[in-house]
Amino acid sequence: MERYFESVNCKNIKEIVYNSAKKFAENVAFVIKHKNEKKEVSYESITYKKLLQDVNEFGTKLYDMGLKNKRVAIVGRNRYEWVVAHLSNLLGGIVSIPLDKELQVDELESCLERSKADVIVFDEKYIDNIEKIKQNGKTNLQEYVCMTEQEGYKNFWTLKKEGAEILKNGNNEYVNCEIDNDKMAILLFTSGTTSKSKAVMLSQNNIASNVYAMQLVENFYETDVNLAFLPFHHIFGSTEMIVMLACGLATAFPDGLRYVAQNLKEYKVSVFVGVPLLIEAIYKKIEQGIEKQGKAKLVNSTIKLSNFLLKVFHIDIRRKLFKTILNELGGHMRFIISGGAPLDKKVAKRFNELGIDLVQGYGLTETSPVIAAENYKKVKYGSIGVPMDNVDIEFENKDENGIGELKVKGPNVMLGYYENPEATKEVLKNGWFYTGDLGYIDKQGYIFITGRKKDMIVLKNGKKVFPEELEVLINRLEEVKECMVFGMPDNKDKNDVKLTVKVVYDTNIIETKYPNIEKEELEKIIWEKIKEI
Repeated sequence: MERYFESVNCKNIKEIVYNSAKKFAENVAFVIKHKNEKKEVSYESITYKKLLQDVNEFGTKLYDMGLKNKRVAIVGRNRYEWVVAHLSNLLGGIVSIPLDKELQVDELESCLERSKADVIVFDEKYIDNIEKIKQNGKTNLQEYVCMTEQEGYKNFWTLKKEGAEILKNGNNEYVNCEIDNDKMAILLFTSGTTSKSKAVMLSQNNIASNVYAMQLVENFYETDVNLAFLPFHHIFGSTEMIVMLACGLATAFPDGLRYVAQNLKEYKVSVFVGVPLLIEAIYKKIEQGIEKQGKAKLVNSTIKLSNFLLKVFHIDIRRKLFKTILNELGGHMRFIISGGAPLDKKVAKRFNELGIDLVQGYGLTETSPVIAAENYKKVKYGSIGVPMDNVDIEFENKDENGIGELKVKGPNVMLGYYENPEATKEVLKNGWFYTGDLGYIDKQGYIFITGRKKDMIVLKNGKKVFPEELEVLINRLEEVKECMVFGMPDNKDKNDVKLTVKVVYDTNIIETKYPNIEKEELEKIIWEKIKEI
């Protein structure tokens, strides 16, 4: 596959960061927003050179605290301190344990116990949970480091300053440490309650190989600005953060879900990585704006014209034609990556028609994460694209329609589940990782996922139903905000199940489209639409 820019095949994250600090030294790596007591806003730009310096200073202090070859957990919002803490772990061979900030205190405590974390770096917003964990004394934690100054706790910035002094005095043990590429470097908990969640062991080579694979196929520029919306404690979020660093572009931090539209304009964001729920919400906002202005017919006819010019004459005027619409997204958005769940075909199609390249990717925590993705040369709506260059895929136990379980082999596949050999044996067989996802590959090499093996519903007549496929279709109804499809036991026949759907209405649409309608009548209208699906 053609490379869009020169990329370096690094074997670990330390190589990636050092390469970028040299190649993009004066480029902005991160933009930090500051607010003073008067709520006045200022911005601080952190260059790649400064980023490496900050990482080495904080990492040097971690070594000084006796944390060489130890484990450091991180919990908090996406912010610069999170990035430095994570990279300091990785560049010093310390196991990094990113934890979900939304976990209840008992779940967070369980993760810290199970992971045997020695230190936790935490966001001041979650200090109450940390206080309780500290008082309980059940964990292995020796130190608690707050990302800002808080009474009774070590402070991230003070430790970094102390590390700078140690470095000045000639202690280069941290800076000179050698990385074991294949040793456990990151310990990540999968979703679900901590009693059921598995802890995934990933090496630096796992992550670095996936970063390289994404650089080969996705179109990033060092002039881009990325908004770090995906939580860093998810592998999709933290690996993408390292991809951005490998490509030399700038990353800004969002102020929260409500401020995404404002942040897109504020930072002139050109690259956005998100989940379908958010991308579809942005799409709905665009469509509602077009409808409000009464320009639906004009936009559709203009799209036909731009498609014709692009296809026949290779003239691309989409961004000029739809400048007003694109300005609603800040005016600079050019590339969106969707992952984590299937994206509605019409949403992907519409973004591309307006001049924004939108691609879908697919992966799991266990594969660091990306297995397959589209790129601007290979797009097929409804698919998850083609396998990454360094990944092999196969479908096992295919049925008459060619649908089987997707298995994958490559350098991005995890080391295994931490202290869980039984679960590891279930999914890792002869070098192949069994994803548990069902799907097929078409003649052009595009992969389609139909559902989860464990979620498949088999009706009495032998028909196989994939709830996820139906959920995508039902969610396209404008009256539906979200839904869940499942099998309910049939009271008349205990050997059969009834296909059932639970729906949450979009109240804004209902109030606008069906004012003063009775509940029974509304249910009847929507049920008819669902029956048709």
